[in-house]
Amino acid sequence: MRVAKVDLFAAAIVVMGGSVEAAPCGNNSAGFENWKQVFAQEAAARGIKPKAISALMTTTYSTGTIRADRGQKSFKLSLDAFMAKRGAAGIVSKGRSLKAANAALFANIEKRYGVPPGPLLAIWGMETGFGAFTGNANTLSAVATLAYDCRRPEYFTEQLYAALTLVDRGTLSAGTRGAMHGEVGQTQFLPKNILLYGTDGEGNGGVNLNAKADALASTANFLKGHGWVRGAGYQPGQPNFAAIQGWNAAGVYQQAIAIIGKRIDG
Repeated sequence: MRVAKVDLFAAAIVVMGGSVEAAPCGNNSAGFENWKQVFAQEAAARGIKPKAISALMTTTYSTGTIRADRGQKSFKLSLDAFMAKRGAAGIVSKGRSLKAANAALFANIEKRYGVPPGPLLAIWGMETGFGAFTGNANTLSAVATLAYDCRRPEYFTEQLYAALTLVDRGTLSAGTRGAMHGEVGQTQFLPKNILLYGTDGEGNGGVNLNAKADALASTANFLKGHGWVRGAGYQPGQPNFAAIQGWNAAGVYQQAIAIIGKRIDG
């Protein structure tokens, strides 16, 4: 049964008895609409504004996101197979060209954060093909679905609160689109990482991860925030590999960033 709009709004702003009941997780779409009502109540109690609450209420359960979440098989490949599947040779070739074409941008980023072009280009190329495809899933629906899903609700609840905060700030909207797990922009930032590391690389006073300069500067800021040491190596066993490990939990992905980055940097 569809819940009337007025009831959704009431659920978003009313806190019964001065406390908020935790939103229950679920393993299919059946409880998603009821979960949204309870979560909206929690969010309002935590200071999320009506603009973001309204955006939350437009979300729908994303079967595509659940399918993608359950089917991440490429991370189980060998390193060689993973790099072949990701097109490592092409990333290196185009990465070198982009490094030369954007020399001033990369020099400014390295001066500011200490991160050389190679790992940034490796991440940019592997995440979105250098911005060619940033995803077409509704970001709020993807994150809300994963916050509701029982597999990793705590992790994605944090991401959903971050996304709603970004909606309140105007950085995201109900219509923002990105990858199946809620990542956005040319290097695929989750909402919480946008809050923590999103950076204005263009100098226009805003953060837009679909803009090349902002995406690359934010990625460098992420690596710096994860312990990147200026001038140190970033291969496995070297000081900066730990920062790369912060980018993605899959070992083959971490190694691929290091290898492709080194080939680009020369």
